[in-house]
Amino acid sequence: MLLAIDAGNTNLVFALVEDLGSSPGQAGAIRARWRIATDARRTADQYAVWLHQLLALEGYTRADVGAVIIGTVVPRALHNLEVLASKYFGVEPLVAGAPPVEWGIALDVAEPKSVGADRVLNAIAAHALYEGDLIVVDFGTAATFDVVDFTGAYKGGIIAPGINLSLDALVNAAAKLPRIAIEAPDGKSVIGRTTEEQMHIGIYWGYVAMIEGLVARLKAEIGRPVKVVATGGLANLFAEHTEVFDAIEGDLTIRGLAMLYARSQNAA
Repeated sequence: MLLAIDAGNTNLVFALVEDLGSSPGQAGAIRARWRIATDARRTADQYAVWLHQLLALEGYTRADVGAVIIGTVVPRALHNLEVLASKYFGVEPLVAGAPPVEWGIALDVAEPKSVGADRVLNAIAAHALYEGDLIVVDFGTAATFDVVDFTGAYKGGIIAPGINLSLDALVNAAAKLPRIAIEAPDGKSVIGRTTEEQMHIGIYWGYVAMIEGLVARLKAEIGRPVKVVATGGLANLFAEHTEVFDAIEGDLTIRGLAMLYARSQNAA
């Protein structure tokens, strides 16, 4: 079984994936997934204790893990994850985008090396799952809008502050504003009667307007039919109140890791 690790700026996601397909475009079923806050100081030993308990709860042991692949946008976290794989699972981990696990898609941008691993992995998975031109919207620490053309090439995109970052900046900069939950406002009115209502409206509907506006501009520039695929923890929250998304894929980055691993095995 494959242990796929997606190390993001806010959270790390560990997923057990099995029945890997032999085709480069295939990936197996995700049998379990766990999330932990990103902390570059966390040691391999700490990860191991945490994972050992979670594996047991799902009916697995360390022996069930036969391979590890890591995708990270946090370079300082990589070393301890590599030690975790070698010391506690007895395997040499593969790192997405590093030899021998090359991306296998064209990065048609000015600075290919600066593209985050999560964005490339999303592009790989989205192209394998859907035909034609794509816009992949990922709701993470930042909200990213990535364009993938019909050949599977990554063409670039947009980076915007994530909704939690936007809310934190607002609350931290305005002493009298309370901290509120990220949720859709009650009712259809956009005229708030209390401070909390006004904040909910501004944060939520303001973010929906940004999503719809940026996607519309991207579609106009692409000039061909485009599918919009959303991923990330808050994708479903926004999908409830906008028709801009054609598909929601909560595990898109993990699927990209599994597909990349399958490609590497097929090539070997």
